[in-house]
Amino acid sequence: MTSAGSSQGTSPDLPDPAGMRASDAERERIAEILREAVAEGRLDMEEFEERLGAAYAARTHGQLEPLVRDLPVPGTAVPAPLSAEAAGPAVRGGWAGRIGGAPTSKWAVAIMGGFQRKGTWTAPRAFTAIALMGGGEIDLREARFEDREVVIRCFALMGGVQIIVPPDLDTHVGGIGLMGGFDHTGSADGDPTGPRVTVTGLAVFGGVSVERKLRKEEHKRLKQERRRLKAERRELLRAERRELRGARREERETRREDREARRLSLEKDIRDDQG
Repeated sequence: MTSAGSSQGTSPDLPDPAGMRASDAERERIAEILREAVAEGRLDMEEFEERLGAAYAARTHGQLEPLVRDLPVPGTAVPAPLSAEAAGPAVRGGWAGRIGGAPTSKWAVAIMGGFQRKGTWTAPRAFTAIALMGGGEIDLREARFEDREVVIRCFALMGGVQIIVPPDLDTHVGGIGLMGGFDHTGSADGDPTGPRVTVTGLAVFGGVSVERKLRKEEHKRLKQERRRLKAERRELLRAERRELRGARREERETRREDREARRLSLEKDIRDDQG
């Protein structure tokens, strides 16, 4: 017996394209489109960072497609993956030079105070952060990694720990919040050639957050690009205004010459009538 779906020419076994799993290369392609859009002034930084985080957190084509739907991308489907050369240093294996080495420190404690781990420090295989009525910041955007598998254990008691990771870092959050918050929104697959960071622990009357932010160099590059584009737009506006003023002067001169020609013609007609 033929089912109703089969009689209409559809098959229940065919996958929904929007539900197809997205690859790392496709996520990187979307990220590159967003970078181009912010460099061209089509997106502001707040919207860019929001979309970029959503791109790296996306699991399916249906989640990726809306992120570039209003941008000048050929077609409406998810664009084809970038080649290794076009996708940037992360896809080309740029993480290789940042894995290995002795760890800078293996733990940090903030008791009614604070701590920071940022810059070019080396994160260990296992890092423990404790915040007791204090706060700490762990910035991995410029960090090296002792190994490809890194575990960060955070314990926040009436305090907070903020972890900052680059958009292409494979990050998974699995902590627990008890009368507090353990933000899991920072979880997302990243560049498979890079390290994998697992954030776990416990927040009691406190909070642990994982945020994805651009590296300083990329943020600086985009800022300089925006300045350059703004300067070009200002110069273009100035040129258009100069051209408009020139056209208006020419129009006024033409009208003046027309009036003078009509006056001379009228005087000639008068003289001819009098003669």
